[in-house]
Amino acid sequence: MDINQKNLSALYTAIKTAFNTGSGSYKALWPQFATMVPSSTSAEAYTWLGQFPRLREWVGDRQVKKLASHDYTLKNKKYESTVAIPAEAIDDDAYGVFMPLYQEMGYAAASHPDEMLFALMAAGFTTKCYDGQYFFDTDHPVIDTATGKDASVSNMQAGSGAAWFLLDTRRPLKPFIYQKRKDYRLNAKTDAGQSDHVFMADEYVYGVDGRGNWGVAFWQQAFASKAELTDANFDSAVAAMMAFKSDEGRPLGIMASVLVCGPSNRSAAKKVLEAENKAQGESNTNYKAVELVVVPWLP
Repeated sequence: MDINQKNLSALYTAIKTAFNTGSGSYKALWPQFATMVPSSTSAEAYTWLGQFPRLREWVGDRQVKKLASHDYTLKNKKYESTVAIPAEAIDDDAYGVFMPLYQEMGYAAASHPDEMLFALMAAGFTTKCYDGQYFFDTDHPVIDTATGKDASVSNMQAGSGAAWFLLDTRRPLKPFIYQKRKDYRLNAKTDAGQSDHVFMADEYVYGVDGRGNWGVAFWQQAFASKAELTDANFDSAVAAMMAFKSDEGRPLGIMASVLVCGPSNRSAAKKVLEAENKAQGESNTNYKAVELVVVPWLP
């Protein structure tokens, strides 16, 4: 194929088609777990984190709740993947062998938010949230409504195994944040007459890039455990989440809806959630109690 601008434009169209085919073959998981926040600057501040609006009977004037200001900011980061096609592959009409690679690039771009989200979930034991504690911690500061004094609440179980997670994803606000500054897009550096890279390296470059970040939001909607995934530990985690209360002492209404784990906990999770009967024959009270999501980005 002659290397001219017309043929390079046609090649770019073919590469975009391959990229879009790969991108469309992946169904993202992140919308279930993260609130997407559009970003218009280099960083976003989330001063409203920690507030759960609650309704009360309207007697007298409205009671305006002043939002506590939390210092939690996410800075946007850039991500990219770039692949070059040698000029001789185009000249010899051998560029078709690169098309599956660009399909894979599209798949990688579509799955990247999930990859980053579950990496953040796994790092929740050492990632600080809006209250200054780790997202999964034993001593999140709260107010004991009975005494009016400071107290602490845990949203984790200690252990030495691979972590598994219970999440309440039913609310409009999710346990995590996907801050999107610029969506993933395919670009090309292929101008045969002007591209410095083509002149120096004799190859035509195509790449995808995006910009954004991922952060933790409401620890109250998440519970992590490194203990063995058993009926007893599952029940204990569910009960702990249901007991979470607001600063006014009212139940937050947290109900676990999803169990997330990696491949190492898959078998145990299925026994807890997807076996209708236990080994001794009695009914499994946790049968389909929550949705099970097994992801390859967790151990």
